[in-house]
Amino acid sequence: MHEALTIGQLSARSGVAPSALRYYERLGLIRSHRTGGNQRRYARTELRRVAFVRISQQVGVSLEEIREALDSLPSARNPTPEDWAALSRAWRDRLDEKIRLLGKLRDDLDGCIGCGCLSLQRCTLYNPDDSLSAEGPGARLVLPRADGAPAPA
Repeated sequence: MHEALTIGQLSARSGVAPSALRYYERLGLIRSHRTGGNQRRYARTELRRVAFVRISQQVGVSLEEIREALDSLPSARNPTPEDWAALSRAWRDRLDEKIRLLGKLRDDLDGCIGCGCLSLQRCTLYNPDDSLSAEGPGARLVLPRADGAPAPA
């Protein structure tokens, strides 16, 4: 069995500051146990959880959503590859939607930011007379509709 990691070792291995690791622990994203001297020790498997938190945050997933996903993993034993695969399957649709939105932003952004558009007939985000206000707040031509249907293509 491998020796448990100190917070400094977990920080060095994961690239996450000790203060952030303590915050993740307070939120229930990672777990430690305490030594007789009340020092934190982390199982090496916590490195996977920290990596999952970091990459999920990088793609815009909230810490609450990350915690909910991590809560689906078994707590009585170390998660297996099958456990991680189940979590991945559960997130597939939401990640596909995020990829779609990022692609739309990438493809449309260069035509919008500071474009000085002289042709509102060509503008993909033109909303004459604020007709989309009935659909709700925000970028209605980009965000999914309130009924869960995707935004118009």
